[in-house]
Amino acid sequence: MEKIVLPILIVLNLFGFVLMSLDKYFAIKQRSRISERSLLSMAFIGGSLGVYFGMVIFRHKTRKFSFNIGVPLMMALHFFLYWYLNT
Repeated sequence: MEKIVLPILIVLNLFGFVLMSLDKYFAIKQRSRISERSLLSMAFIGGSLGVYFGMVIFRHKTRKFSFNIGVPLMMALHFFLYWYLNT
């Protein structure tokens, strides 16, 4: 199972990181943005680590309560589920 889940999680987290970087870029350029719902959905389905690193590295969405609390909680849940399923 780990051989299937781990590559999927890597791709989801890379995609979450890219989404955060694109949204920050769009914010700077005052272009059409990626919705918060899409960013949080990416974090929820498994990309929480990538979204979190995107928040920290790009200093993006760090003042939003839903991101500041929700993404770390989702990340903790994902780590717990991954650990539980692989032990």
